[in-house]
Amino acid sequence: MDLSFTPEEQKFREEVRAWVKENLPKEISHKVHNALELTRDDLQGWAKILGKKGWLGYGWPTEFGGPGWTAVQRHLFEEETALAGAPRIVPFGPVMVAPVIMAFGNAEQQKRFLPGIASGEVWWSQGYSEPGSGSDLASVKTKAERKGDKYIVNGQKTWTTLGQYGDWMFNLVRTSNEGKPQTGISFLLLDMKSPGVTVRPIKLLDGGHEVNEVFFDNVEVPAENLIGEENKGWTYAKHLLSHERTNIADVNRAKRELERLKRIARSEGVYEDHRFRDEIAKLEVDIVALEMMVLRVLSAATSGKNSLDVAGLLKIRGSEIQQRYSELMMLAGGPYSLPLIREAMEAGWQGNFPGGNPALAPLTSTFFNMRKTTIYGGSNEVQRNIVAQTVLG
Repeated sequence: MDLSFTPEEQKFREEVRAWVKENLPKEISHKVHNALELTRDDLQGWAKILGKKGWLGYGWPTEFGGPGWTAVQRHLFEEETALAGAPRIVPFGPVMVAPVIMAFGNAEQQKRFLPGIASGEVWWSQGYSEPGSGSDLASVKTKAERKGDKYIVNGQKTWTTLGQYGDWMFNLVRTSNEGKPQTGISFLLLDMKSPGVTVRPIKLLDGGHEVNEVFFDNVEVPAENLIGEENKGWTYAKHLLSHERTNIADVNRAKRELERLKRIARSEGVYEDHRFRDEIAKLEVDIVALEMMVLRVLSAATSGKNSLDVAGLLKIRGSEIQQRYSELMMLAGGPYSLPLIREAMEAGWQGNFPGGNPALAPLTSTFFNMRKTTIYGGSNEVQRNIVAQTVLG
């Protein structure tokens, strides 16, 4: 196992860094570095910039229009964009559903759906979780009944991230109640502009609108939108979730946020406090350890070994690190980090406090939002069970 980068890989890193510096809008990187809320235009604007370069599908093989990068090159691209202050690529299209369409979709589906994902023009949403089906996705109840050349879909999905922007949604739907729960699930692509689709916002504790409920009332979906075989959707879902959980680890964002934590600690005069510096050091050690684990996965992928069996471990550690750095930022800001007024946060104003620092305005929002990380994508408790079964034996 070799965790060092070759001269060719270092050259690739420098090329990516130079391109991102030239093409990433400064107003977007300012928002990212200061944890200000990104609009749809911000997120999709960056996606389209990457799409024009051919890098939005940065993990895609050349046969589907991707750059055909190695696992190490993909990692370096993620790291350089994160450190530069680029928004995290909204993963539902290019990172999650695209690999499923490539692996299990037919040629017509690939021709129809992949170009819009690669360009950033089409926004995809994920239809997995339901009110009674979170980590236990095998219990989904949203029903798709085949009638001639179409499916009639009825049910509800919840916690649909950024679903208010969605053009299309990939869904796990129940097409059979026979046998094990997993054997009656299918993978269906649904146009969110279809009659009978209703998207309702879920307002979060920080006042944000990031997630939604989505209702389906006799929604007609052409049968040609079924991916693969009917009742085989569980296989495709597992393929997708491996990509999602690896992506959730997000070690590169953690490295960027570590630097932000240090900036805040210095500005608030706590960086020289030995006990607080100890906490920063422990966090940095954990981030380095997570990065080493990611590089081990990349090393395995480069040698042709299966690298997805530790996706659960990456998700567990990555999510815990995200919560930890948001907590330390709050501690660094002390009472000045507590007020949460969204309008003030977006304006960069922290109130009439002596020595109030505008950088502290978003901290409460980030802290509240990061409570989700150990729950979504399969809760960490469930992930530990999976790791125990599949890795430890």
